[in-house]
Amino acid sequence: MAMLWKFMRIAKYSKTTLSPKVRVRGIPTHSRHSSSKSVPSDFSASAPCSNTVELLGKSYPQDDYSNVTEKILSKVGKNLHNRKHHPLWLIKEQVKEHFYKHYLGRRGTPLFSVYDGLSPVVTVQQNFDSLLIPQNHASRRKEDNYYLNRDHMLRAHTSAHQWDLIHSGLDAFLAVGDVYRRDTIDNTHYPVFHQMEGVRLFSCHELFSSIKDGEGLQLFEQGHRTAHKQECHTMEAVRLVEFNLKQVLTKLMTHIFGDGLQVRWVDCYFPFTHPSFEMEINFQGEWMEVLGCGVMEQQLVNSAGAQDKIGWAFGLGLERLAMILYDIPDIRLFWSEDERFLKQFIGPHIWQKIKFQPLSRYPPLINDISFWLPSETYSQNDFYDLVRTIGGDLIEKVVLLDEFAHPKTKKVSHCYRIIYRHPERTLTQDEVHCIHQAIEESAVRELGVEGRF
Repeated sequence: MAMLWKFMRIAKYSKTTLSPKVRVRGIPTHSRHSSSKSVPSDFSASAPCSNTVELLGKSYPQDDYSNVTEKILSKVGKNLHNRKHHPLWLIKEQVKEHFYKHYLGRRGTPLFSVYDGLSPVVTVQQNFDSLLIPQNHASRRKEDNYYLNRDHMLRAHTSAHQWDLIHSGLDAFLAVGDVYRRDTIDNTHYPVFHQMEGVRLFSCHELFSSIKDGEGLQLFEQGHRTAHKQECHTMEAVRLVEFNLKQVLTKLMTHIFGDGLQVRWVDCYFPFTHPSFEMEINFQGEWMEVLGCGVMEQQLVNSAGAQDKIGWAFGLGLERLAMILYDIPDIRLFWSEDERFLKQFIGPHIWQKIKFQPLSRYPPLINDISFWLPSETYSQNDFYDLVRTIGGDLIEKVVLLDEFAHPKTKKVSHCYRIIYRHPERTLTQDEVHCIHQAIEESAVRELGVEGRF
């Protein structure tokens, strides 16, 4: 498993957040159409007096918002989606081939450009402001994101590149990359995962040319935007764009999973699309969300310089698709360096049917941890991040078992169950005890909790 913390390093663990001594070097790249370049990463020590993080060739001063950890930075530049024959690469290539084959420009060349090497370091403006996400929106919280400082962060979604790519003059593109979010710990959640963003813009002629009497239809309503009306699209334009989007994505999912696929759409809310939907597919009798999409807000499109166009956007998770398509049970396996895992996905072509053959199921080791919460603000994601930083990919799952409020002192206690399981070997109780003890000590030191160990 990539970048596992070694036993002695865990025992000597001291900080959950990034030390100013950490430096990551690399060269950010991007690709168009079939080009797939990776961003390499490398750690080395820098001057202790420097309170900055060097990442991908740039230096970022740390401040009160800095919360990215060494564990997370070790993943930057891995670019699993560009690693040939990796299951995430296979999914990416399948989606690319589908779009290249079915959506062509006037000259017969692919309509969609593909960018799969854009830097994961973005500004807060790119990640939130450009997408019309309000200042007080919950998605901006430190508890949910990895910030280098108040102005820069590891992207939380590939939508962070929408505005820039539209502003560069693109009307149709796919952006693929690793994204970073602080989240719960289980077999379907990981702080680093991979997304593909799709955007398509239409002019009035492109949207209505195939519609009978479409010459009289317009993209926008007459009048001005009001406090109660964010969009200024006509109903006809919105319905056509919505229909096109759902048709495109249904064809894509059917192409990947087969004709027997059942699809349903669920209304939802995204700040930068209206209306917004989530696609769910029926897999083994259960409905599973695989992507979110919607008609892009005109304010976003206008600000990017495409005032006379309307469009849609979607975002899909590559891990979610790969887990369903290849029957991969644990998201940690995508980071495995075990040849027994990787060799299963080597084939003559990207469409070869593959069913993951499980490695030996090693037994779990279970330990609980209880503590009184500090009087200051406490975030469960801070604890999950600490556990991940110390235990790495040895942590299979963390569950909040019990929450108790003392009737007299009003102090609140949490009890968590931590399930340890190595996907490639059997863990010993001695090494798990060492890791668990380091988690207990670090929770007291870093989070200010009062142990009930």
